Amino acid sequence: MQYLRVFMTRFSVITLTMLALYSFAYAGNPKDELTNNSLSGKITDKNNHTALPGATIYLPDLKVGASADANGNYRIKNLPKGKFLVELHYIGYAAYTEVINIEGATNHDFELSETLIEKNEVVVTGVNMATSAKSNPVPISIIRKDDLDQHISTNIIDAISKVPGVSQLSTGPAISKPFIRGLGYNRVVVVSDAVRQEGQQWGDEHGIEIDDYNVSRIEVLKGPASLMYGSDALAGVVNIITPAPLPVGRIKGNLEANYMSNNGTMAYHADIAGNQSGFSWSAYITQKQAHDYKNKYDDYVFNSRYNNTNYGASIGINKKWGYSHLTFTSFNQNLGLVEGERDSVGGFIKLINNGGVAEETSATDSDNKSYSMNVPKQKIAHQKIVWDNSLYLANGGRLALTLGYQLNQRKEYGDVLAPNDPELFLDLKTFNYGLRYFLPEMNGWQTTVGVNGMQQTNANKGEEYLIPAYDLFDIGGFAVTRKSFGKLTLTGGARFDNRSLNSKALFLDGDGKPAANGEERFTAFNKNFNNVSASVGISYAASDRVTLKANAARGFRAPNIAELSANGVHEGTIKYEYGNTDLKPEVSTQADIGVDFNTEHVSLTANIFYNHINNFIYSRKLFNQAGSDSIPVDNNEEGYAAFKYQQTTANLYGGELMLDIHPHPIDWLHFENTVSYVRGIAANGTDSTKYLPNIPAGRWLSELKGKFRKIGSGVLQNAYVGVQMDMNFAQHNIFSAYETETPTSAFTLLNAGFGSDFVNRKNRTLFSLHFAVNNITDVAYQSNLSRLKYADVNPLTGRAGVFNMGRNFSVKLAIPIDFK
Repeated sequence: MQYLRVFMTRFSVITLTMLALYSFAYAGNPKDELTNNSLSGKITDKNNHTALPGATIYLPDLKVGASADANGNYRIKNLPKGKFLVELHYIGYAAYTEVINIEGATNHDFELSETLIEKNEVVVTGVNMATSAKSNPVPISIIRKDDLDQHISTNIIDAISKVPGVSQLSTGPAISKPFIRGLGYNRVVVVSDAVRQEGQQWGDEHGIEIDDYNVSRIEVLKGPASLMYGSDALAGVVNIITPAPLPVGRIKGNLEANYMSNNGTMAYHADIAGNQSGFSWSAYITQKQAHDYKNKYDDYVFNSRYNNTNYGASIGINKKWGYSHLTFTSFNQNLGLVEGERDSVGGFIKLINNGGVAEETSATDSDNKSYSMNVPKQKIAHQKIVWDNSLYLANGGRLALTLGYQLNQRKEYGDVLAPNDPELFLDLKTFNYGLRYFLPEMNGWQTTVGVNGMQQTNANKGEEYLIPAYDLFDIGGFAVTRKSFGKLTLTGGARFDNRSLNSKALFLDGDGKPAANGEERFTAFNKNFNNVSASVGISYAASDRVTLKANAARGFRAPNIAELSANGVHEGTIKYEYGNTDLKPEVSTQADIGVDFNTEHVSLTANIFYNHINNFIYSRKLFNQAGSDSIPVDNNEEGYAAFKYQQTTANLYGGELMLDIHPHPIDWLHFENTVSYVRGIAANGTDSTKYLPNIPAGRWLSELKGKFRKIGSGVLQNAYVGVQMDMNFAQHNIFSAYETETPTSAFTLLNAGFGSDFVNRKNRTLFSLHFAVNNITDVAYQSNLSRLKYADVNPLTGRAGVFNMGRNFSVKLAIPIDFK
């Protein structure tokens, strides 16, 4: 209740401040200049000039759009004056973007080209205003909803792990953490609903609490992004963008179902949204469950099951004064934690309650195909509410306020005699805030100034303790600007951040219970971190086909609570961790250069980078005086090797190459190739400490795909069929000191898929059907960033750890619901 009162107090102060600024902006200007600003026109086919009814036009910065009527006409009212990027979409046509100057009743017609090649993507991540990917100097990859539908994934990060430069650290199919160019954990900021996601992301077995069905597109920014997001965005940003408000006068919905054969995944999703006279609303619900997965070597991997129940809703209003949107989401997951303990013949062991006595027994086939949870298990609940606002000012500027509140509760259960009593219970509350002022355009400069940050409170409510209770407060002020000089676009900015962290002491009595004095588990301390971030970049359109890019950025990351003060172990990590209160902030300086090349036959994008990090934080295994594993015997936490956080100077370099061959006139054929590579080296390291830990292996993805707008009489539309090779190279450049990491062999997976929209005579989609199979040849492999590869050795085969998922078939059905 105290935290809620603080939240409401700050909410009220910021709201009143915003309203005062809004009133001040209109003082002395009684004429409402916003009333007459609108955008209207016609959307047609570029070749035959016929109307494109149902084509959508959207202004990302203003979160408002429209759809073309039967004659191709559209109109958007109640707009501010100024220059804004608009994006247009129509099935079977290339996405189109253009900057429009809106002042008064503005009329603008658009022509779309019929093609299956997407070249005109819109970027909203890490920029002050929406821009085209072509003019943005920072490397960004974009994943659209149709890409997500066409491929198999078990969670939202697994869905983007094939993006070049992106990989996942996984603990089974339910838990994945994003790594960008070899950096992960708190170095990657995940954004959803305009606020950064906060949910104990420092932990190996802590995934991303975002529903993978409530997504319209995902943007992955590669490189330091502290300029817009503050501490932690050292490696980049994953921005998961939820569906935008519908055009006025529309009600739409979707029903989806998905089944996967390997672990019996059954997923169901339903959503509906509408917009009436500028009042928009939406709601969704998702339910997913899976039993244990299997592979050729391990058969079924006991306790790799999970289930999700997620839901959310939003309401919003767009009027002449701006917009205000309120969003609520609830992510709820139960999952087993794989420990990998085996019996004498290599079978997995499970714990049972035998008359009040905990015993071990071998897991059976029926156990593996059960959807019910076993210990050890984890239960995560993440509730989030976001209030996003934008006020249009009479001088042509805008004022934006975003407030968010997140409650993340993570419970871990390991006692088979009390399976419903959490041993570890982390209760994290986060208040996010952000205030931005978009200045009126001055001599072509688009400038934004603002302040954002968060307040956190973390409490321990369980019987085990890994990190202390703490309070955290972040604040940062920034200025970002952009201007185009003909073919050249210049962007840049600077930011100052301050983070204060107050860690609380914890004393335990002889029974391991909190007490006024006794054994000190955590020492109280106060830390204050501050730093300056900056970025400058250029994008130069050398010709209609070639764009050159360069960017330099400085970012920083304050040590997280686990790195500073962890003291304990919990299920799933397979290690005991010690923090280090002497850690300093990481400071990154990165340079990127890239080129985009597009013709009617070939599309190519290439980027290379170099990243120098001072005070790089990493965890390494500790040895005892006898030269063997250091095994703490504390609070009955026996059998776990000890690790401690330390620092070094790090250098990372590498790049990504994307090549799409689509020979004209057979534009339906695509031969897409992506190659990514990163190497991380510790300065002054010895042979065993030369390489940084958790660096992904090089990867080559090659896909031959056919895309068909219409087949035969037109019953099948937007059809596709493809086969993919996923080649992962060996990783022997590891941090091998103290057996912290082990090398990983190369492996190659073959995947395939096909699908189509089924339409009626009126060209209305009845349903969409997608079939896919991953790992066709059922290869047994271990990903370099899989935490399960460090599980126990199989005594029957001598193989160390647990292997990844084997062959997996998937079928997905989607039924759209569309009303006018």
